[in-house]
Amino acid sequence: MASPEHLGSPGWAGPVATGPEHPHRGPEGHLDAQDSPSPHSSMTTRELQEYWRRERGCWKRVKLLFEITSARIEERKVSKFVMYQIVVIQTGSFDSNKALLERRYSDFEMLQKSLQKAFREEIEDVVFPKKHLMGNFTEEMISERKLAFREYLHLLYSIRCVRRSREFIDFLTRPELKEAFSCLRAGQYTKALDILVHVVPLQEKLTAHCPVMVVPSLCAMLVCHRDLECPVEAFAAGERALQCLQAREGHRYYAPLLDAMICLAYMLGKDFVSLQERLQESQLRKPTPRNFTLKELTVREYLY
Repeated sequence: MASPEHLGSPGWAGPVATGPEHPHRGPEGHLDAQDSPSPHSSMTTRELQEYWRRERGCWKRVKLLFEITSARIEERKVSKFVMYQIVVIQTGSFDSNKALLERRYSDFEMLQKSLQKAFREEIEDVVFPKKHLMGNFTEEMISERKLAFREYLHLLYSIRCVRRSREFIDFLTRPELKEAFSCLRAGQYTKALDILVHVVPLQEKLTAHCPVMVVPSLCAMLVCHRDLECPVEAFAAGERALQCLQAREGHRYYAPLLDAMICLAYMLGKDFVSLQERLQESQLRKPTPRNFTLKELTVREYLY
């Protein structure tokens, strides 16, 4: 595994100013090559080395940190368990969207089992906290597990294939997303938005390698804002979703999203003609049936 101290290693995700909406990479990531002196033919070796040294000096390591900040005992009629609060923070710059979520031991255990099936060799050195028959609710055991789970998440995140896996991302986002989409289906748009506003930034950080994964969530935000008669916010969410899709015209959300954006742009007095042309060109290049509206698509997400 490459050292996180070098560009291109798992610990690096680009300059501090970048994020899911600005997927710039460093001089070795090719996306910013057009902004650097090209083709460098006029530079001496010493000048070229100095240029890259200055470029690297502008970069900071960006990654996610996991902290288990607290724990509480949950007592129900037929069960009793400990809920651990996880705080996820992005390093390398000020993170105004730190994520707060709660998971219990059985949630961590399910993650471990699913990862063992998919990445047995990659995680063979990752130690999972053992289950105990007694003493699980003592202050000493809870404190011990808080530290163990913190280390466990850090180790998993350090493994590139694991941190990019559906299993790891779902562990950190799926329960909240499932609740948000359930609220959307029930017409509880304000409640759905309250959840999405907090979970989508984390989802974007986890899926920077594949931004299209966050499209359903952004489209759900569009639908909620639109049905709450907040077209400006709806249009903004749609623009973020279109940016994630880029030119993936065959994606199931592409045409319904453009349809919704055309209506919103017309309502807001924005340029809807270019969106219409984009949709028409897409249909000419690759005709696809447009059977579902954007809302009909979103309500089908996270049903199971």
